[in-house]
Amino acid sequence: MATLLEVAIAYALVCVLLAMVFCAIRLLAGPAAHDRVLALDTLWMCGMLAAIVLGIRYGTQIYFEIAILVALVGFVSTIAMAKFLMRGEIIE
Repeated sequence: MATLLEVAIAYALVCVLLAMVFCAIRLLAGPAAHDRVLALDTLWMCGMLAAIVLGIRYGTQIYFEIAILVALVGFVSTIAMAKFLMRGEIIE
């Protein structure tokens, strides 16, 4: 019989994966570029959360390190895309 923690982790993972599906739909069918950037930003956040939930589930440190890398790369890419949409160039 599954413990309460295992059920909660499974539920959290399903919710995060469902959010990733909705973000992917918005990313592909977004009406404007700003909507697509926001969907991509939310998608990498959901990926980071999925890595954290898997790290809790399996009790290993590697998933937390992956989550930190996803957060760093996602933050920098979001800033670059926002700057590109505002000014039309990334590097001044």
